[in-house]
Amino acid sequence: MKCPFCGDPNTQVTDTRENEDGDVVRRRRRCVKCDKRFTTYERIDLKMPHIVKRNGNRTEFDHAKLAGSMKLALRKRPVTIEAIDAAVDRIEARLLAMGEQEVPSEKIGELVMKELKKLDKVAYIRFASVYRNFADVDEFSEVIREVQSRPRRTKTGKPESDPEHDLFGG
Repeated sequence: MKCPFCGDPNTQVTDTRENEDGDVVRRRRRCVKCDKRFTTYERIDLKMPHIVKRNGNRTEFDHAKLAGSMKLALRKRPVTIEAIDAAVDRIEARLLAMGEQEVPSEKIGELVMKELKKLDKVAYIRFASVYRNFADVDEFSEVIREVQSRPRRTKTGKPESDPEHDLFGG
């Protein structure tokens, strides 16, 4: 490891620690030449697949863009940032598990819709309306019927009635 202060390649590790999750190693180093100290971090560099867009263009996977699109769909909805981050992490884990070098953007859109459906049905419909680019009201109505056909359950297993989450208020 080259010293960031003097550029000398001779450095010594003085301390090594892992973070709580065990996925990052922190190393304190000392330069043999100038005696300055600095810290380096080691983490696993997983290669995310490239995204193949509908027009055939390829682009690198962008964590921030994925999180941003989900946050946009969930805007002003009662979902925590932690829940959104966990959903994004699950999507990334699925993409990595696929082991593909390239993934169609449609696959990512389907994964996002699956996660949004679990988090918030209104956000799911918002995202689906843009993602699927509905041609008419009937397609939009079909998605709403799909969401409404699955009543939420209480702890006792009975369907819950919640007008605040009913899309048409009744």
